[in-house]
Amino acid sequence: MSINISRAHELMKSAMDYRAARQDMIASNIANADTPFYRPRDIRFEETLAKQSAEVFADKSQELQMTHTNGAHLNGAAASSDTKPTTFFRDGHMARNDGNSVDLDVESSEMAKNSMMFNALTAALKKDSMLFKSVIDASSKTA
Repeated sequence: MSINISRAHELMKSAMDYRAARQDMIASNIANADTPFYRPRDIRFEETLAKQSAEVFADKSQELQMTHTNGAHLNGAAASSDTKPTTFFRDGHMARNDGNSVDLDVESSEMAKNSMMFNALTAALKKDSMLFKSVIDASSKTA
């Protein structure tokens, strides 16, 4: 049996995973600041997260549900959307003489913004879990 803490819980976990992946990518950019012809990469997941959010919070109570009546029939699992983030090169800064276009100021500020978002998601996930725990504690006291 799966316990679903809240609809937002799984969404916040996905957002934290994406933020961790972005932190790794920014760290890789900083580590390659002296590599000739290196182009900084970034990860875009806001569109993916918006799609996932729409799926999580969609009201499907009025929809007709599919029934799997025969093992040879197709199941409905193939209808799920692709939830992979987009990786791209972050160009727009002038390349140095060696062809490297990593700007340490930009990378540092992006890392700080990403860290703040990760910390906010951590606090929200902790709060969501504490609400679930308080419901369990309150229900055990009344029983």
